[in-house]
Amino acid sequence: MFELILANEPTVRLSAFLGIFVLMAVAETMRPRRKRLHTRLRRWTSNLGVVVLNTLAVRFIFPVAAVGVAVLAEKNGWGLFNALAWPLWVKVILAVAILDLVIYLQHVLVHAVPALWRLHRMHHADLDYDVTTGARFHPIEIIFSMVIKLTVVSALGAPPVAVIVFEVLLNATAMFNHANFHLPVCIDRWLRLIVVTPDMHRVHHSIVVQETNSNFGFNLPWWDRIFGTYRDQPAAGHDDMTIGIEQFRTEADLRLDQMLIQPFREGTGEYALQRDDNENP
Repeated sequence: MFELILANEPTVRLSAFLGIFVLMAVAETMRPRRKRLHTRLRRWTSNLGVVVLNTLAVRFIFPVAAVGVAVLAEKNGWGLFNALAWPLWVKVILAVAILDLVIYLQHVLVHAVPALWRLHRMHHADLDYDVTTGARFHPIEIIFSMVIKLTVVSALGAPPVAVIVFEVLLNATAMFNHANFHLPVCIDRWLRLIVVTPDMHRVHHSIVVQETNSNFGFNLPWWDRIFGTYRDQPAAGHDDMTIGIEQFRTEADLRLDQMLIQPFREGTGEYALQRDDNENP
């Protein structure tokens, strides 16, 4: 079975992406959590446009993706797990958990370093919150993230199937927890014990600085609780909270060209954890 998944890795990932995307888009339409302030046409054109650019950038810059690096590491005995005679299922579980922790720490990092926050804030500058927000990242940040991922996969010696499982889970949960989908409170309360839910992650997209710098997890919800970055609910409530950041709040800022030049516009504002006080906000 693992060999079949590896042999069809691009198909597996694309099928999972499209399936979850369509499911979340339908769920948002049938049971929305918040009123939409901007049309899908206005936002989705740019948000999905940057997905295309990111895909092309990764394909052009990195001849081998994360799964390819995992295969090379396995063949050459690179990395920690390839030196350990543990059962495959143990390595898969540990590798997925460790990779998810790395994503959490990377997310904290891009909020902490002003130069990296300039890249990451494009994700936060979306004026609505839905399934496409989960894929709205600046191409330079995607490249930075890919370098970290390839480094960790090779150093860890993560099994190729673990990398595929992680990639599929991360993409699926990113779309799920960014979805404008209403989950009953009783379900959300229990579900967020095992996965990051839309209500949990939406707090992270609040315009309020203290709320933006909380709930960094994308997949597993435990890291925020362990490291003290968990916030249960937004102060204004989910219906009345404002999505986005202070600097970019016009219709023009939703255009793809304006999204791409955001890192080079204005100061870091109040959001970067280690803001340069000599820089104009």
